[in-house]
Amino acid sequence: MERTTVYLPATLKRALERAATIRGASEAELIREGVAIVTRDVAPPDPRLPLFASGQPDLAERVDEALRGFGER
Repeated sequence: MERTTVYLPATLKRALERAATIRGASEAELIREGVAIVTRDVAPPDPRLPLFASGQPDLAERVDEALRGFGER
């Protein structure tokens, strides 16, 4: 796990302390649970191109040449 710091208003901090006591959990555990709930519907970023190194930066420009004979017997 990575360590982080969270700043809370006093009222929210007291509510967190009470919830942790009632549930028998640590404050950190409740914070992790809350962050997981808030972020569960956030989609990961789309991959950035290029996805792999083809070694041929002009491959798209030479597609006809590269596929010549493909599918022929």
